[in-house]
Amino acid sequence: MTPAPPAEALPADPWPVAHPGFRPPGRFRLEPKDFRVTEILPFEPEGEGHHFLLRVRKNGVNTDRVAKDLARLAGCRPRDVGYAGLKDRHAVAVQHFTVPAGKVADDPRQWAGPSWVVETAERAQKKLKRGALEGNAFRLRLHLAPAGREAAAARFERVLQRGVPNYFGPQRFGRGGGNLDGARRLFAGEEHPDRRLRGLYLSAARSYLFNRILATRIGEGSWDRLLDGEYAVFPDVNSGFVVTNPTVEAERLRTGDLHPSGPLPGVDGAGPKGVAAALEDRVLAGEPELLEGLVAEEVKAHRRALRVIPLDGSVEADAEGLWVGFRLPAGSFATAVVREVISVGNGG
Repeated sequence: MTPAPPAEALPADPWPVAHPGFRPPGRFRLEPKDFRVTEILPFEPEGEGHHFLLRVRKNGVNTDRVAKDLARLAGCRPRDVGYAGLKDRHAVAVQHFTVPAGKVADDPRQWAGPSWVVETAERAQKKLKRGALEGNAFRLRLHLAPAGREAAAARFERVLQRGVPNYFGPQRFGRGGGNLDGARRLFAGEEHPDRRLRGLYLSAARSYLFNRILATRIGEGSWDRLLDGEYAVFPDVNSGFVVTNPTVEAERLRTGDLHPSGPLPGVDGAGPKGVAAALEDRVLAGEPELLEGLVAEEVKAHRRALRVIPLDGSVEADAEGLWVGFRLPAGSFATAVVREVISVGNGG
């Protein structure tokens, strides 16, 4: 069994992989154009309203920088600019923003900055809220030696069939695991962060505990199986149920209509029973300070699928290696797919 790593191991990517066999060495995200992501919204703009919904293509610039530029052009406060989530700076990303229309005198389709450009602008009724996202479509270049390309393509095909562990990616924990360290200081009363940092710290603590559970279940071979008492969740919706007979649900598990889940700890919330609950209690008992801190901060508990199955997969070879394409639901990380396909070296 591969043990879950302690917090001090977080600067690397220490979590165990699920798919056995040889992972060819490769490199990933050497430059922004190697990582392309397009947001998928769960709605169409109304074509009328007090906001502009902007589709923006950005390259090598973070979301906050674009939001500040848009606020200046729209004549509004930065906090009045809406977006569904943050997109990595080191990527070519198509992302959506809203700005209030009241003070906009020119055509937003003409707006652009040094590293971004508005592609479309349509009227919308409401400000775009955080989390208002259906998913993301990815197109990624994996730099591989010729000898490793066939093995990588075969692993990717297996990933499309079986799915991957739904880990939170390294960016959730900050540089060198700093966000998790910040959570420990917060809970110990040694730091009093502002609202933004507090949110990052709490998110890192919950993500770390979830990843520990997932890593343990990979080690025990149950990350994509239903245990007795499992709290199974449905894809794309925040609901589920306690499984009393895993055999009865085997077909829905096989087709991806159900997934085993792990905890995002906090107060209240649904959870497993029996064998599944005992496993979680055993792992979480090793982090009492994080658990108690999340409860003290009154963070609402949730569940997250342990497995995610990429959709709309594609593979294309080029002179540098492979381009892989796939779609993931909101909240899942492309790095969770890549690390199951290749052993990532510099640039990953």
